[in-house]
Amino acid sequence: MTAYRTFLVVTLMLAFCVIVLGAYTRLSDAGLGCPDWPTCYGHLTVPDSPEAVEQQHYLEQRPLEPAKGWAEMIHRYFAGTLGVFILVIAVWSWRLRRRHPDQPLVLPLVLLGVVLFQGLLGMWTVTLLLKPLVVMGHLLGGFATLGLLFLLLRITGKALAFGPRGRTWAVIALLVLVIQVALGGWTSTNYAALSCTDFPTCQGSWWSEMDFSEAFVMWRGLGINYEYGVLEHPARIAIHVTHRLGALTTLLVVGGFALYLLGRGGVARRAGIPVLSLLVLQIGLGIGNVLLYLPLPVAVAHNAVAALLLLSLINASDLLWRRHY
Repeated sequence: MTAYRTFLVVTLMLAFCVIVLGAYTRLSDAGLGCPDWPTCYGHLTVPDSPEAVEQQHYLEQRPLEPAKGWAEMIHRYFAGTLGVFILVIAVWSWRLRRRHPDQPLVLPLVLLGVVLFQGLLGMWTVTLLLKPLVVMGHLLGGFATLGLLFLLLRITGKALAFGPRGRTWAVIALLVLVIQVALGGWTSTNYAALSCTDFPTCQGSWWSEMDFSEAFVMWRGLGINYEYGVLEHPARIAIHVTHRLGALTTLLVVGGFALYLLGRGGVARRAGIPVLSLLVLQIGLGIGNVLLYLPLPVAVAHNAVAALLLLSLINASDLLWRRHY
């Protein structure tokens, strides 16, 4: 069981790396660094020059940019390795259950299903030319994979004994955070992060001209290249402002949950400290993205801290749902 838990920790760290690499790929505009999938210009690595591309039609789809190609392929290598690791976890869990009836099996199988669907979303991200709905789904799938891995690590080898304290607030806080992550993904994939470059106002106004009717259209058909966005400025402003309002809601709900944990003392207090700390850091990074014009390190860190905030919430929620203290 110790080896199994160690492997879970390694896989969890790998999943976090995949999320960070995915954020870097998306934010560096390398999502179409390779016009094909799973290869890159027909190769398992990135060709070093256009002359090395054997199938010329790939170059007609997109000129070769090795730096962007490598960003895309490194993300694929890590994601593929993560998929193999999760397959190992599913098989290992099935074998452990023979000797340990309490060993979770449904959760590893769900995790395996999620990561397989993630592979499809990764393919569709390329073949459907960065369709926002697919890219946002791919982001949420990455966070779901990370969260499920952490939850599996938390419950392995521990008895399920549910307690009533704070359960509703924990669920609401998690739900609000997931919605905010989705809004962040929608903002990024529609290239709306810099639609407002001042804070707390937007375009010098508290309520700029916005087009909500176009901002959240989930499906616009096939064959559209969404690189650099297709929406007009008022629609992008609507997306950006909605994400800001979501951030305010997250600050109030998750911040309130963190203060509730701090007030309980003991283990709950220790679980609440990282929730509050990461929340404040995340808000600061979000403001920094606007005022500093979306520097790549800050934007990637914004995604990474969101993932860590999710884990801290899952940890705190698990403490409230089950009697560990």
